[in-house]
Amino acid sequence: MPAENTPVAGNLDDDDYPAYTMGRAADVLGTTPAFLRAVGEAGLITPLRSEGGHRRYSRHQLRIAARARELVDQGTPIEAACRIVSLEDQLDEALRVNREMRRKLDDRGTGT
Repeated sequence: MPAENTPVAGNLDDDDYPAYTMGRAADVLGTTPAFLRAVGEAGLITPLRSEGGHRRYSRHQLRIAARARELVDQGTPIEAACRIVSLEDQLDEALRVNREMRRKLDDRGTGT
């Protein structure tokens, strides 16, 4: 949870700030708390915990869970959906790193 000296208003724009309770997150996704627990147990997302031990989700985590929900709604088992989303994220990261490395190589080749 936020440090005592951290301005709360600054957290509103933070995609990783755990602003959503489990109930609110489930409402936003149009799903159940059990679904959120299942994607957490599958290791797709790891919600932060409040001081009282309640799960709290960020907007970033909700986008990941929403992608898994799309796959589940199409008939994919939840464990497989979580694995697919995880692999999609790994591929996106690998492509980003590849682009960055190519850019650096191109900069070296042009002498900039």
